[in-house]
Amino acid sequence: MSALAGAVANFTDAGFEREVLKASGTVLVDFWAAWCGPCRLIAPLMDWVASDYGDRVSVGKLEVDSNPQTRDAYQVQGIPTLILFRNGEVVARHEGAIAKPQLQSFLDANL
Repeated sequence: MSALAGAVANFTDAGFEREVLKASGTVLVDFWAAWCGPCRLIAPLMDWVASDYGDRVSVGKLEVDSNPQTRDAYQVQGIPTLILFRNGEVVARHEGAIAKPQLQSFLDANL
């Protein structure tokens, strides 16, 4: 896995298949943009997931404006969008800002 436990990776179109779809285990991808206020609000939560759930899930971000191929492939229209992948398959997704208790419930229900 390219994402180190406890660290948030930066995914791109070029490496998405290798780093996410072919990763062993579960990967949480945060689709975001620099101009998106709610995206900036949940950014610290990705660090929290990486540190608290790092033994069960890898965490990474994908900037939607510079990575349109992956954004469009997963029909991401609203951001932030969180998509949980397991063995290359989408197992869950959440669109829109999310608070820590809801994120914890989302992860606990799907990990």
